[in-house]
Amino acid sequence: MTRKNRTALISAAGVMLLAGGIVIAADVPPAMTSPVNTLLAQGYLAREALPDSLAILPAPPAEGSAALARDREASRAALALGKGARWDLATVDADLRTPAATGAFSCAAGFEISPQATPAIDRVMRRSLPDLGLATYGVKDRYKRARPFMENGEVNCSPDYTEMLRKDGSYPSGHSAIGFGWGLMLAEIVPDRSARLVARGIAFGDSRRICNVHWLSDIEQGRLMGAAVVARLHADPGFQADLQAAKAEAIAARSTAPSRNCAQEDAALAQKP
Repeated sequence: MTRKNRTALISAAGVMLLAGGIVIAADVPPAMTSPVNTLLAQGYLAREALPDSLAILPAPPAEGSAALARDREASRAALALGKGARWDLATVDADLRTPAATGAFSCAAGFEISPQATPAIDRVMRRSLPDLGLATYGVKDRYKRARPFMENGEVNCSPDYTEMLRKDGSYPSGHSAIGFGWGLMLAEIVPDRSARLVARGIAFGDSRRICNVHWLSDIEQGRLMGAAVVARLHADPGFQADLQAAKAEAIAARSTAPSRNCAQEDAALAQKP
C-alpha cells in the first residue's frame, strides 16, 4: 500500500488523534513537528490487516441497563475529583499531537522517553499509534455513541476540540487502545518495570474518563482493542525489528532520569475515582 493510499484511509476514518479530538491528516498544522506528521500518517499495518473491532466488541451499554448505570456512576465519580492534580495529568495525557506525548511513560519506565533521548522507543510507539487508533473505528462508526460531556453538560479537558469530539463516537476509546497498547509494548521493552508500565497504560486510558470525554466501558473496551492490535503487530516484520531495536536502546537509556516530576505524577495517579 502506498503512503498516499494509507493517508487516504486514515482521512476517511477520521483518526488523526490530537488533543482528544479527531482531524483528518490535511488539517494538521504545518508547524507541527515531523515525527507527528510522518508517523501518524503511516503505521505498521495496512487497514485490512487491523483487528476487526466489530468482530471483537459487543454493542455499547443499552439504555436502562446495569452496565450503563455503572458508566454513569463512574462518570460522576470522576467529576467529583474536581480540577486538581489528576485532572491536570489527564489534560496532559489527552494531547497526542506533540513528540512529548510518548514521555507520558517515562516515570513508569524509570528513564526519559522522547524522540531525542530514546529515538528507537519513540519510533515504535509513534508508528504503532495509527494502528491502535484506527482499529477502534469499526465500532465507533457503527454506534456513534454520545460522550459524557454531551449528557452531563460539564466541561472537558480539551475544550478547543469539543465540536470535533461531538462528531466522533465515544465507544470504544482510541486513547485507551493507544495507552494500553503502548503499556504492553513497553512492558516487553523494559520487563523489570512491566507492572508499572501496564498500570500507566491503564491510567492513560482512564484519563479520558477524568477528562469527561469517555465512559468507563469505552475505556475498558479500548483496552481490548489495544491488546488485539499488539498481538497482531507481533506478526509484522517491521514491528519486530523496531521492537528489538527499542529493547537494545532501553539498556543504555536507564542512565537518563525522567524529566517529569515523578513524585507529582505518582500522587496524581493515586487519586482513583
